Amino acid sequence: MQIEALKELVVKALEDMKAKDISVLDVREKTSVTDYMVIACGTSNRHIKSLADNVVDEAKTNGHRPLGVEGGGTSDWVLVDLGDIVVHVMMPATREFYDLERFWREIPRPEASAE
Repeated sequence: MQIEALKELVVKALEDMKAKDISVLDVREKTSVTDYMVIACGTSNRHIKSLADNVVDEAKTNGHRPLGVEGGGTSDWVLVDLGDIVVHVMMPATREFYDLERFWREIPRPEASAE
């Protein structure tokens, strides 16, 4: 599955379950770990788990197996690692505290090593 299609699938899976404040960050120029981060909020711990579960289910249905899922249950932050895309689903207070959007916006672009 191409990355653009996977990104659209993730956003739609979140929208279908009524995620709040969905943000897509292009981090290709800032890290080699992933290409995009998708951040969204849920209204309760149960809602966060349902949002993450729907992302996982939709990805699997479309032939893309997640590399891992962290959090869940009563957690206020669930991370779904889809390789090229990492999805963070969190409670609004957790999102505000960690402020991943600001972090990834302000992180300097790695420079080529001068040898």
